[in-house]
Amino acid sequence: MDKAIPGGYNGKILRVDLSNQKITTEELDSLFCRRYIGGAGFIIHYLWKELRPGVDALSPDNKLIFALGPLSGLTLPGAARHCVGAKSPLTGGLAKAEAGGSWSFELKRAGYDAVIIEGKTAAPSYLYIHDQDVAIKDASHLWGKDTKYAQTTIREELGDEKVELAMIGQAGENMVRYACIMHGLHDAAGRGGLGAVMGSKNLKAVAVRGTGVAPKVCDEEGFKEVRQWLVANPTPLTQFLKIYGTGGPDVMPFEIIGNLPVRNFRDGLFPDLSKIHVGNMKDTMNYSMHGCYGCYIRCKKGVGFDGPISVDPAYGGPEYETIAAFGSDCGVNDVKAIVKANERCTAYSLDTISTGSTIAFAMECFERGLLTTKETDGLELKFGNSEAMLKAIELIAARKGFGNLLAEGTARMSKKIGKGSEAFALHVKGLEPGMHEPRAKPGLGYAYMLNPQGADHCWGIHDVMFQSPEATKQFNPFGVFEPLTIEDMGPRKVGVVRLNHFASVLGDSMATCNFLPYNWDIRIKAMNAVTGWNTSLPELMKAAERIITVARLFNIKQGLSAADDMLPARFYQPKTDGVLSDKPLNKRKYEAGRKFYYALMGWDARGVPLPDKVQELEIA
Repeated sequence: MDKAIPGGYNGKILRVDLSNQKITTEELDSLFCRRYIGGAGFIIHYLWKELRPGVDALSPDNKLIFALGPLSGLTLPGAARHCVGAKSPLTGGLAKAEAGGSWSFELKRAGYDAVIIEGKTAAPSYLYIHDQDVAIKDASHLWGKDTKYAQTTIREELGDEKVELAMIGQAGENMVRYACIMHGLHDAAGRGGLGAVMGSKNLKAVAVRGTGVAPKVCDEEGFKEVRQWLVANPTPLTQFLKIYGTGGPDVMPFEIIGNLPVRNFRDGLFPDLSKIHVGNMKDTMNYSMHGCYGCYIRCKKGVGFDGPISVDPAYGGPEYETIAAFGSDCGVNDVKAIVKANERCTAYSLDTISTGSTIAFAMECFERGLLTTKETDGLELKFGNSEAMLKAIELIAARKGFGNLLAEGTARMSKKIGKGSEAFALHVKGLEPGMHEPRAKPGLGYAYMLNPQGADHCWGIHDVMFQSPEATKQFNPFGVFEPLTIEDMGPRKVGVVRLNHFASVLGDSMATCNFLPYNWDIRIKAMNAVTGWNTSLPELMKAAERIITVARLFNIKQGLSAADDMLPARFYQPKTDGVLSDKPLNKRKYEAGRKFYYALMGWDARGVPLPDKVQELEIA
């Protein structure tokens, strides 16, 4: 095989040892690029290879990795993304999350494909990458400050408004187990506690400025054709996203089909949904739309308002996950409170899904009498109490009083409270689920159960979308032509879940956006045009299978097992009202489906990859 570095790659990894103040670079191997693609693939490989078993996720020995894909930062719609990963302080296994914006553009032009950060500085610091000049700088004056202050101050100090920052606020500094990493003030690498890992290293920010040129694209004409196709083929979804982002009036049917999480996923009906969706924000608040580098959709909103409670639109605006987490899941119908919750989470660097879910769990504990005002610092933490919800966010970010318990996440919190609270603690492997209901989408339940990072909705199929031959076209290349019913939980559904896992990890390794129509044909054309390879669907699928298998090996190495591939008990019960009031999930069918997934993946009955499968995938 040609050893020359493929197009789209810089061929360099930047390694930063914070403890020893040592900065080095490593050359990438072309075969490694082809086997692990980039983004999530690179991260999963390095974590598995370099982290010892049982390493404390909040110790200097954990590694925080930022990785680009071969398409990252190029002038393609939906390609302004990258992946961030580490061992999760929330789950003890893999944490990975993607972010958009312009950060990947700068790192690509600075000349790197990934940054591996290890160790811990003695005092608060930030990393400044300016092309080949890399420095660890003092951030003592930024510690305790929010993300907007940090971004403004660092740009002023460096004298460059084009510097892009990946950074944490107070929640990351205080190692809240579900703190996120903000990229600018709109884009979060949200899930799994990556911001806590960054805080544990005394690292406030990674500031990047690249003035070089992007790596070569091997087939300029083919690349142009891919770009033109993506622009010329908007979907109904992309057209809608231009106006509302996610969480617009299109979420109104969610209550009807049962997909809306209501009061800690307990209930089904939330008549006030019309009060909290984005259409209401658009009509009543300062509202604007923004987007990632090189993308025409402009799907990111900025929402703000003045008054006794004000919101700075510089912090963006809530998307669907945030609206549901702080709205229906907490029983809150005050749209201004939801927008304020989003602003504070962005300022403090908190994952809105886990924050809202943990508060919703605490609200149910309070209503059941398992928590009282004595434990909650006087908060009347009842469903619907928006004032208590906002105060809880402040306590979480500061790890103050009751916030110190909330900052541990739902799984650890339920273990401490006990008294049967585990039965309604919503998490898989310790990660709170996305705001989508597996009782309405059983295939999504499989994904929550089997995802290496836990209950991440971005790696799940949404069953309602596969009920017509048109909808199943994406799986036609694998022999799936007939629609899948929502109720199907058998081998066909499990097979599609597996295929969707491959598609998801491939997208996160190429670093492309889920909102753009990157079908299999376009992915192959894009990869070949950029890299100069002659890749194919079988090769890309094998790479995806390899990456997921290594993710499984990493989790096993860190102590996770088949016992962690379990859905929360609540999902095996019906909702209290609404369309799912008589439709609990079937635990027996899920256990059978899980075993079949293991078999399809070449894993044994315990979910351990078989030695022959490891060899077949050429995992060293």
